[in-house]
Amino acid sequence: MDSQHPGIDETVPHSARVWNYWLGGKDNFRADREVGDEFSRFYPDIEVVARSSRGFLTRAVRFLVGERGIRQLLDIGTGLPTVDNTHQVAQAVLPQARIVYVDNDPMVLAYARALLTGTSQGATEYLDADLHDPERILELAGRSTLDLSQPVGLILMNILGHVPELDEAAGIVRRLLAGLPPGSYLVTADGTNVIDGPAFEEAIGVWNANAPLSYHLRTPEQLATFLEGLEVVEPGLVPCSRWRPAPDAAPEELREVDEFGAVARKP
Repeated sequence: MDSQHPGIDETVPHSARVWNYWLGGKDNFRADREVGDEFSRFYPDIEVVARSSRGFLTRAVRFLVGERGIRQLLDIGTGLPTVDNTHQVAQAVLPQARIVYVDNDPMVLAYARALLTGTSQGATEYLDADLHDPERILELAGRSTLDLSQPVGLILMNILGHVPELDEAAGIVRRLLAGLPPGSYLVTADGTNVIDGPAFEEAIGVWNANAPLSYHLRTPEQLATFLEGLEVVEPGLVPCSRWRPAPDAAPEELREVDEFGAVARKP
């Protein structure tokens, strides 16, 4: 995809489009592929991380909808459509599930609205809003699609790492959860630096030198601050590949990667 898109700067890489490239998608530009390839030269396992992250999200959504009775999901930092998108996974389990996606990238929103349609029994909505304004996100999500008096599954995948200060990121999580009722769940995962830290850190340096939105790896102990005050579901905060893997998962799917994820319930 290298045609002109009004309002989108094709010369500046964007995390959603680079992630799309790593997952084998086609909705990316030359600048995204170039930085994605350079990143991979420093950290070849990034595509494994991307697949592991998507697998964790899929299993977590199935768990919430299929086992915990969550009927509505708020997915912030949607990224570009690929495979096993949140609404597809949720509505395959429960056709009546209601999903709100949130992003503030014009390309993400344009493609999401054009390509992703949910079941007729449920609802799928896309909001243009910023992570740094949690109250507005909740207000918009609750206007038509979500019932914020009922439990919600809040999904924050690979987005809190874009907030430079840990305290600010944790504050955003608290503000979002404050607007959700007891019985709601948080699904979160972000990059770490404990398994192959030096290589990942070097690759992140490449990213931060080329993209306008920086990313910050954090230790599992730092990521655990997002879960404070919540009831963390077993097996806890673990490498994404190790969170309730399928019984028939291949060895490659079980490789520990530098992205830790968790699911936790608001009491």
